[in-house]
Amino acid sequence: MIVRTLDEITDTDADIKTPNWRSKRIILAKEKVGFSVHETTLYAGTVNDFWYANHIEAVFVYEGEGEITNKATGETFQLKPGSLYLLNDHDKHQVRPKTDMKTVCVFNPPVTGREVHDENGVYPLVVEEDEADEKSA
Repeated sequence: MIVRTLDEITDTDADIKTPNWRSKRIILAKEKVGFSVHETTLYAGTVNDFWYANHIEAVFVYEGEGEITNKATGETFQLKPGSLYLLNDHDKHQVRPKTDMKTVCVFNPPVTGREVHDENGVYPLVVEEDEADEKSA
């Protein structure tokens, strides 16, 4: 059993800060449970272009408001507490928080915590070393 608090993660290497958002990675690939869980705060007034070409992501909004646009279709959806969006088709999307938006995000496959968004908003697929060893065996 793993029990962890956000206070334990704050200001560690699992607490990723950028000008547009902050992500506290609560569960990562090293836990070997098949997904990762993050608490992410997106800052009011920012424009965030993401494309998880290598991951499926579910995002639950529990505080704040904003909107998300599917970049392929142009559809825009309002986000508020209780909203969930699932990027089940590796959707290119843009998130625009109107207020600071607090979310819980789940990634499959799990992130390791070492990923950095590239110029397209994509996380590379990074695996833990023991996973890579198992796949090559």
